[in-house]
Amino acid sequence: MIKRSFLFAILGVITLFSCNKPSEKIEVESKPNVILIYTDDVGYGDISAYGGKIPTPNIDELVSGGLKFNNAYATAATCTPSRYAMLTGEYAWRAKGRGVAPGDASALIRPGVETLPSVFQRSGYRTAAIGKWHLGLGGDEGPDWNGEISPGPLEIGFDYSFIIPATGDRVPTVFVEDHHVVGLDPNDPIEVNYREKVGDRPTGKDNPELLKMMWSHGHNHSIVNGVSRIGFMGGGEAALWRDEDFAQTFVEKASGFVNEKSEKPFFLYFSTHDIHVPRIAHERFQGATEFGPRGDVIVQLDWTVGEIMKLLKEQGLEENTIVIFTSDNGPVLDDGYVDQAREFFNYDEVGGGLSGGKYSALEAGTRVPFIVKWPKSIQGSQESKALFSQVDLLASFAAVNQVSFDSTQALDSENHWDALIGKDSKGRIGLVQESLQTNLSYVRNDGYKFIPGNDGPDMVPWGPLIPTGFKAEDQLFDLNSDPSEKTNLAVEKPEIVKEMKDELTKIMIK
Repeated sequence: MIKRSFLFAILGVITLFSCNKPSEKIEVESKPNVILIYTDDVGYGDISAYGGKIPTPNIDELVSGGLKFNNAYATAATCTPSRYAMLTGEYAWRAKGRGVAPGDASALIRPGVETLPSVFQRSGYRTAAIGKWHLGLGGDEGPDWNGEISPGPLEIGFDYSFIIPATGDRVPTVFVEDHHVVGLDPNDPIEVNYREKVGDRPTGKDNPELLKMMWSHGHNHSIVNGVSRIGFMGGGEAALWRDEDFAQTFVEKASGFVNEKSEKPFFLYFSTHDIHVPRIAHERFQGATEFGPRGDVIVQLDWTVGEIMKLLKEQGLEENTIVIFTSDNGPVLDDGYVDQAREFFNYDEVGGGLSGGKYSALEAGTRVPFIVKWPKSIQGSQESKALFSQVDLLASFAAVNQVSFDSTQALDSENHWDALIGKDSKGRIGLVQESLQTNLSYVRNDGYKFIPGNDGPDMVPWGPLIPTGFKAEDQLFDLNSDPSEKTNLAVEKPEIVKEMKDELTKIMIK
């Protein structure tokens, strides 16, 4: 990718905190609390309010009491890049090394980088990150699992964190609270290796008889809690998690943070593991649907949202708390485990009629559910067609809180506060989507989508059975009339192809 010039970076330092000030004063009687519920691998068609077949009444209540977006996007079709962009206000593809992170990756967001939680801290908020992280931890040598793990969330704007370091399908299978592994016995130190076997734990490859959920591809290393993971892990027996307890544990930690006595408003980044693999719901949700483990964890996710909303009601906080519900990327069925997802679901329905899915340049890869509820200021049961990107949360909350931010770092974030609360039906002029192999596409608010020609594979190579949307020739689609991207208009409308190619190039060299 074409990078920013050195001179531009130097000028940016000079203008730190003097740029991107709100263009107009936005009055708010009292600062609202903010909860960002960031789900994992939830497709555009997975929630019943978006046409999903699994009832999600608690999430649907967010829609009936708030604003449902039909044209909102994660920045990438995979989790680490979309999380990076959402928290920093910078597209992840602008630098190498921001793809899907291994479980022992060093911190991708370092101290001194502009972030969404830092914006909230400067606005007088207390902040917390609870749930999935998957943005790396520690310095250049990676995290010290047996000592102080730093830098991490606390060094980039969060006052408190309780996280799983990467994802449930990767080692180490432990929780990290602030700077330390929870419950670690110093006499049983953790060892992690993604290249060769360490420790004496059996593996899914050699001991499939020990598994309670069989792997399908790429998830056949160390077995923990009857599930084989990506990577090898030794030690840390007392600190190991139980997958079934994720949802309850995260809700309890969120409750503790919300219930803290403070005069400050709060920002909670609540990042669920559901509905990522391995899909292992708590026992009370197992069999809750007729659609296997994937259906059950959707019900568990809905329960989680219900518990958060119940907490707000009990504390009298619902009226002036902004709750945002969205996903880090689109849906995937078989992503490494044999869990019947392909038997009970198909990509057309979980993508809400959009083509593709996780990893893909097609719409289902990055167009995601996006719901905003704020009873004090947003009337319920509204829908918005505004083009909105998660990368804009940083600039939008900076604007409403009347704080400046470093736009030389968060250079892709735009203030679309009015779109976020339903006062603007247009939103962005255009946005960039990142897919497999860091291929980019461009969507405009007139409905046109441009996918540059590339030599990538037709299908995601390792087994999910998802079309990538890649072609050797340029592709142009009109999403208004062709949301499933079936008819390539590039030959018919070369002038629009040229416009969008030029627009994408300008963004890339920004």
